[in-house]
Amino acid sequence: MKKPRPIGGILEQTLKSLELDVSLKNYSLFGAWEEIVGEVIARQAQPRSIRNRILFIDVSHPTWVQQLQFLKPNLLQKINTYLGEPRIQDIRFRLGKIESSSSHPRKAFLPQMGKCDDAMLERIDGLLKKVEDEEMRKALRSFFTKGAALERHRREKNSE
Repeated sequence: MKKPRPIGGILEQTLKSLELDVSLKNYSLFGAWEEIVGEVIARQAQPRSIRNRILFIDVSHPTWVQQLQFLKPNLLQKINTYLGEPRIQDIRFRLGKIESSSSHPRKAFLPQMGKCDDAMLERIDGLLKKVEDEEMRKALRSFFTKGAALERHRREKNSE
């Protein structure tokens, strides 16, 4: 019987083999946004996307855009402290729609996206054949499918 391998190593290897460039750690800041920047700023500004180590933030009003420009060095430090390393190099602010914090806060950050194509599902299933535990295989399939759909959505949005 083979020695069990740490799940972190399996996940990392599978993400690389699926060519999913999404850094899940970077996107974890979306769910912790209010914790990172505080309630007052979170009500006026919300992260929209991350590209090339630049965090794009939608802001409710031009006055807030100006105020956040002054706070940019402090925000960058807080964000990178939360991430544990300097993953974000710059922040860009733009006027945009801010979702109500009373509704589902995490929904505001999840894009409306389709599903994976059949070829990607076959690749995922092929990689997960080696996972013997059925429950773990289902959970990993769901995780990788959502990650692939997010990456596909991100690429389509960037090409518009």
